[in-house]
Parts: sequence; structure tokens; C-alpha cells
Amino acid sequence: MKAFDGNTLIPLARDLYLIEGQNSGRFPFCNAFLITGAETVLIDTGVGLEKIQSIDRARRIDRVIISHPHPDHIAGFDLLKDRPLMLPRETGPEVHDLLDLGTRFTGSRQGGEQWVSFVKSMLPVTPLPIPAGRYQNGDILDFGAIRLEALHAPGHLSDHYCFFEHRSKTLLSTDIDFSSFGPWYGNPECAILPFIDGIQKLMDLPYEQVCSSHKPPIKKDAAKAAFDRFLKMFDRQRQKVLELCDPWATLDQMTAASPFYGNRLKGSLVQDVFEKNMIQKNLDLLIQERRVACEEGIYRRIG
Repeated sequence: MKAFDGNTLIPLARDLYLIEGQNSGRFPFCNAFLITGAETVLIDTGVGLEKIQSIDRARRIDRVIISHPHPDHIAGFDLLKDRPLMLPRETGPEVHDLLDLGTRFTGSRQGGEQWVSFVKSMLPVTPLPIPAGRYQNGDILDFGAIRLEALHAPGHLSDHYCFFEHRSKTLLSTDIDFSSFGPWYGNPECAILPFIDGIQKLMDLPYEQVCSSHKPPIKKDAAKAAFDRFLKMFDRQRQKVLELCDPWATLDQMTAASPFYGNRLKGSLVQDVFEKNMIQKNLDLLIQERRVACEEGIYRRIG
């Protein structure tokens, strides 16, 4: 692998590398993972077009695995559309049409049209083809020196997966990513409690290092602290929503206050749709916890 810039391709174990995405892996890009050996396998394609082309020239990519179909993870796949593709068992046919995918991610056809326009203004996103194979929770993807266990971790997305490499004890946590924004669950299908449960299950693994889709790798001791901080961010996010209900507010008023994005993307699809979804999911839990009451669209803090 001498052909690669060491600042771009980070060795994780024998035949396993992290490819740092453009913009240091921050959205709208992501880190990817490269497996070498008997065959060359790329996990996620959102690192940037030039990086994909460089790797493919140096060592032809034989197969692509997608961890979940968010746009920052599938952008650039068109460069490798002639290679076998593996998708999660849970991923539906909407990935074959961008409007259908946008409808899934926003909850409406009109939102889907806006989503397509939004992501195509930033990323080279194209529909995914019929996959050559599927994987599901507990499957072992055997690539010789690298054997990945597929770990279904819904919450961030219903077909979101992480991977654990048992020999090197390397956990690829994908979008359980320790970012400063905190956990993201802005699509209609996302759910906070399954998200938390998935994180807790990952924490029980005997990992020695954790590598996410948007941050540099972290070693065992630091990873435990990072997981704990990430989990506590759910509570901080819910507290922000709770404070907006004191004394009362509508969902639209809370969305305009922008507790998650801080109005940095005011007027965009991200803020208008995804922030509202995140607020609503916290409100639902606050109502279950009897900390908030709702009457005729008015949310009031209790106590």
C-alpha cells in the first residue's frame, strides 16, 4: 500500500485500512474502510471522487459494501457501478430511485423532491443497482485475514450496520460517530431508544480500537469515554427540547428555535424537516416520561 498517502489511508490491522474522507470525513463526506488481501473491498463510497479513483487505480476495488444508504455513504458509487455490491438485508428497493429514497428519508413525495435537489447540489449521488448479495445481523463476511461480523444497529437508520473484526478486535462503528453534533435521528424511521440500545451493545464488545465514519480511530480506553459522552448527548438533546416547553410551545415554534442546528441551515430541507423530526421524537419520549403534556398541539412542561 505504499502508493497511498499515509495521511489519507490509516492502517487498522493487517489488510484493513481507514480511508479518511474529504473534509476530514465530515459531512457531506464520510470515512471509508478498505480491505485488501484475496480481494479488495471498499466499505462505503463517500470519501470523495478523487480518492476512490486513486485507490481503484492503485489496487482495483473488487467489491463494495454499503453500511447504510445515507447520501454521504453512497455518494461516488457510480464510479464503481460495475463492481458487485452488498447491501443490508433490511435495505429496500427505494435505493434504486433517488426520489423514492428521498421520500423515505423525508416522509413525503414533496420532501423527497426537495431532498434530491438538496443532496445533488452537494454530492455525486446516484441510485444504487440491484445488489449482488445481502448481509444481515450476525453474518461473518470472510475476506481471509479479515473476518467482519455484521452488527445491525438501528436507530440512526433502520438498515444501519456496524462491523466487528474479531482477530484485531477492531470495531467499525460507522455512524455511531462521536461527532460534536451528537446522535442524529432526523429521518421518520429513526428511533432514539433503539439507537441507545445499539450503542450499549457495541460497548459490550471486546474491542481494542473503534473507527467511525466521521472521526479518526480511537483506542480502547478513550473509546469507552467517547461512548459514554455520546450516550449522555441524548439526555442533553432531550433537555434542550424540554426547556422549549417551559412554559409552552408548538412544534413549529420549537423548530424555529432550532435547538439542534442553531439555525445555521435556516430555510434548508435539513433544518425544516430533519430538525422537526428530532424534536418530535424527543417530545414523544418526554410525554411517555410524564415530563411534558400535549393538548391541541401545545406542548407544556409538567412540574
